Amino acid sequence: MSRLSPRLQRALPWLLLAAAAALPWIAQALDQVFYIGVARRILIFALAAASLNLILGFGGLVSLGHAAFFGVGAYGVGILMVEGVRSAWIAWPLAVLAAAAFALAIGAVSLRTRGVYFIMITLAFAQMVYYVAVGLKTYGGEDGLNLPGKSQVGLGIDLSHDITFYYVVLALFAASMLLLNRLIDSRFGRALIGVRENESRMEAIGFATYRLRLIAFVIAGALAGLAGVLFANHNSFVSPVVLHWTQSATLVIMVILGGIGYRYGGLYGAATLLLLEEVLSMYTEYWHLALGVLLLVVVFAAPRGLAGLLTRKTN
Repeated sequence: MSRLSPRLQRALPWLLLAAAAALPWIAQALDQVFYIGVARRILIFALAAASLNLILGFGGLVSLGHAAFFGVGAYGVGILMVEGVRSAWIAWPLAVLAAAAFALAIGAVSLRTRGVYFIMITLAFAQMVYYVAVGLKTYGGEDGLNLPGKSQVGLGIDLSHDITFYYVVLALFAASMLLLNRLIDSRFGRALIGVRENESRMEAIGFATYRLRLIAFVIAGALAGLAGVLFANHNSFVSPVVLHWTQSATLVIMVILGGIGYRYGGLYGAATLLLLEEVLSMYTEYWHLALGVLLLVVVFAAPRGLAGLLTRKTN
């Protein structure tokens, strides 16, 4: 399959954004409003996958603990809401900061290791947080936490309205992708890619490789926390399942499927995986098996991910 022309590659993100903006009106016209919720869920997980792609695809860090930051953001906004803090202007930044602080703590320890040791340490930290959530009996424990409603934004914005909330999620996703693209194009991003390619050489020419990776790890954790905040409002429910290592593995699969190190790999991977899951589950109760077979076909047909079929890496 031939790649898209450079001109179409540049236009593709804007075309996708326009299609996403038009989706609610199309869904309403076709009397298929259910798919607004499906698209919103895809955008939330695409944000989480894109944040993982920053450290996995551009930083070369294979983390199996990324769901911890997603879960901290989700539980952060959920607990604050239960305690009476429903303002998004207060709860959301606090939840994102909590995820970033947790990423800083984990990164400060785990980034001193390499390879399988890094994978296992991030996995261990994530499981620790998972068991802490299970033990939070005041906030539902293993049964999960029911949120009393959606966060309150004010300014005439009502998140309990499906279309309004969809556009809030879309705006935050677009802003996050713009941030990630600017970051990748910056001197910091180029240095991070250089560390991924040859850490010893980057150290030899004077770059603080540990600090570079730690900053990237914290940024990725904060964006995953934001995705968790949106997910908690999307579901009006938070469960320890969002913290489990299998959730981290799902995010890794999304990145691999979409294309490791491609700017929109997280989006393509999340959309493909979740849409396949949605369609297959309507036709068979054994959809996990069918999904696994289809994913194997995609991986063998596109070893560099779906983005690799369409676009050329720009890093």
